[in-house]
Amino acid sequence: MTILSTPSASLPFLHPERVLGAMSSDAAAGLVAAASDIAIVLDRHGLVQDLSVSSDDLVRSGIGDWRGQAWIDTVESDIRPKVADMLKDAAAGQVSRWREINHPGEFGASVPVRYFALGGGDDGRVIVIGRDLQASAVLQQRLLQVQQSVERDYLRLRQAESRYRLLFQSASEAVLILDAATRRIKEANPAVCRLTGLTDATVAGQAFLGLLDPASVEVATRLLNAATSVSTPDPAPVMLVDGTPCLLAASMFRQDRSASLLVRLMTDQPVVAASDPQATLSAVLDRISDAFVVTDTDLRILTVNPAFLELTHLSSREEATRLSLDQFLGRPQIDLKIMLTQLKEHGTLRNFSTVLRAGFGEMEEVEVSAVSVPDDTQPTYGFSIRNVARRLAPAQVPGTALPQSIEQLTQLIGRVPMKEIVRESTDLIEKLCIEAALNLTSDNRASAADVLGLSRQSLYSKLRRYGLGNLDDIDE
Repeated sequence: MTILSTPSASLPFLHPERVLGAMSSDAAAGLVAAASDIAIVLDRHGLVQDLSVSSDDLVRSGIGDWRGQAWIDTVESDIRPKVADMLKDAAAGQVSRWREINHPGEFGASVPVRYFALGGGDDGRVIVIGRDLQASAVLQQRLLQVQQSVERDYLRLRQAESRYRLLFQSASEAVLILDAATRRIKEANPAVCRLTGLTDATVAGQAFLGLLDPASVEVATRLLNAATSVSTPDPAPVMLVDGTPCLLAASMFRQDRSASLLVRLMTDQPVVAASDPQATLSAVLDRISDAFVVTDTDLRILTVNPAFLELTHLSSREEATRLSLDQFLGRPQIDLKIMLTQLKEHGTLRNFSTVLRAGFGEMEEVEVSAVSVPDDTQPTYGFSIRNVARRLAPAQVPGTALPQSIEQLTQLIGRVPMKEIVRESTDLIEKLCIEAALNLTSDNRASAADVLGLSRQSLYSKLRRYGLGNLDDIDE
């Protein structure tokens, strides 16, 4: 039998005709059957002439009774292009490659098989050998199920840890986790810091008994020793170093093969809570130099900070809340429409250049950043407005009045007609291309003209126009 195409091997036979040429058909059939789970012989039209199935799993899945059928009809419909490509390569004598093919099995299940096709003679026959992938598919499915189970367990642990952390941090009672052997603090909630005056950075690693008055150390030691042997000893009164009386309670738990103590310090007086973060944020906004405004979706002002009142020459917050932000911010019919579209589509706006009209009619250049805050009851917009009128403008390059970047071009929107902006954009792109060509050719103008597809005269004209390079030696 003449082999028209063979799979590539890292170390192939040197003389296959000599060592395998005398092999009988029975021996060849046995070799193919032993090397594969299924072997199929197709004629030039792709019809199954004969086949051998060595895998009992494939037989039980209904694979095997294909003689006289077109092999492409035995696979699932979406896989048929793969089969057509395999047969085309094999018929052309090209080296094929392994492909995974799914056959329809019993009860609607798919039977995955990995196939390789090679030409088997001058009459157009094709030999297809396959390896059953059902066991691998089962293992992959089990691996996926195990992975999903691990992820679910991990998610439950994360949720439990989050609830523990929330309870631990928000508890008004001072709670500590101690190492049972060394009696040093492993963790402490914020109430411990407020009670003892220590910080989060210094409380971890401290000896717990060092927090107590020397007269209470012996009582605390007995209670902690009892906690390691008794499930829950009775609380005992102790005193802190600063003289604060407390009721000490402790219980032991094990984690990661080590023992820890959960210790509580209970006082008659509630521990003073830390300052309200919302009040702190409000104080910061009242003192910040940038104007800050909160409006509803119709731009009616809900609240402002003093910087906005100063910028617009308004006398009070009450006066501002009776007005609309569009009376002050943006050029009419231009800027506000752009800002609102950006907020509705993306939820944020960053460093938008516009103007702010003060109460007496004067206009100031400003930069606006904004955010949309969705809410079921009352959606709002927050605007941060920065006065940039006194900001130094970037220095212009001598000899040219072109914008130097896309950012400068976008700042012209609303101030210059669009036709002029388009012309400026074209000039800027042309200038940048010429500069890049000159850098690429080490300032060789003839080569730069070739790169840009221009004549020398056109390039020299544009160099004069944009003031690029040394213009003294252009006239030749």
